[in-house]
This record gives sequence, C-alpha cells and structure tokens, in this order.
Amino acid sequence: MTIYSSAFETILKHTYFSFTCADLFRFNNSNLDPLTETYGIPFYLQYLTHWPEYFIVAEAPGGELMGYIMGKAEGSVAREEWHGYVTALSARRFQKERVVFRKKGDLFVRVFNQVAVNMYKQLGYSVYGTVIEYYSASNREPDEDAYDMRKALSRDTEKKSIIPLPHPVRPEDIE
Repeated sequence: MTIYSSAFETILKHTYFSFTCADLFRFNNSNLDPLTETYGIPFYLQYLTHWPEYFIVAEAPGGELMGYIMGKAEGSVAREEWHGYVTALSARRFQKERVVFRKKGDLFVRVFNQVAVNMYKQLGYSVYGTVIEYYSASNREPDEDAYDMRKALSRDTEKKSIIPLPHPVRPEDIE
C-alpha cells in the first residue's frame, strides 16, 4: 500500500527521500511550531524501523530539510478496515501554508486547534472520535484531548473505517 508516494505537494520544488537516522539531527527547524508535537528519539526510531516506507523527508535544492511526514498503516482483515495513519506532518514555518497532505489516512488533531480541524474537514476528513488526554501536557497543565480524524482509503468503498465512535476513548484503547 503506497500511502505517501506523493505526500507533500508544494509550490517550491523539493526532493523527497526516505527518512534516515541522520535526519533526526536535521529536523529541529520543522518542529519549532508550538502546534507541532515532538517526540523522544526512541519514538521516531520505532516508526523508522516498523514503517520506513511511511517516513518521508522533503529537502530544498540546497539540501536543507524542509519538512517530514511520519505514518503507519493500520487495519483489520476481518473487519475490512484499512487506513493509513498520519502520526506527524511537519514543515518549516514559512512552508506550512504551501504543504498539503493529499493522500488518504488518519491523523490526530488537538481539539482546541479548530484551524487545523477545519482545514482537514475541507480536505475530506471527518471526526472519527475523541481521544481523552491524548497529548501529554507539561508544567502541570492538564493533558489535552485529540480528535481522531479519518478519511477512508479507496478500498474501503463502504466507508466502514470512518463510522464515528459512539463515545470518547482513551489512548490505550486506540487500535
């Protein structure tokens, strides 16, 4: 399943490569936005080892890293529910307006981030469910809830993978 064969579409010309361990030391400028979730190195390495085909970087002509997308494929043969999941989509601040995630998949968005929620709805995503305390807070603030937003893959012709959940779930309950 090639979910990210053309994950970034930008106005400027960029080159796309598979993410490597060395890229962990190059993407700080892409993660400076306060709405971009950052993770510890073991988390990035887990995705890199389990789903390398869904971990892509975008480079400017001079070799500067302009952004990355990190994801995975999930699903169930028994329920015929297959979807791509976007864990992180990050771009340098001045590139964010030019980056569009074009392919189908899932993503989590902070409930309070209505700008992102509305943008993804315009791209055809819907709120599948609410995940209670999905984002860990710092400085003794309460953890934040997230929307699990989904857009069905073409093989899900009956849209079974995006039927909304009837109630909120906790992070450990996510498939």
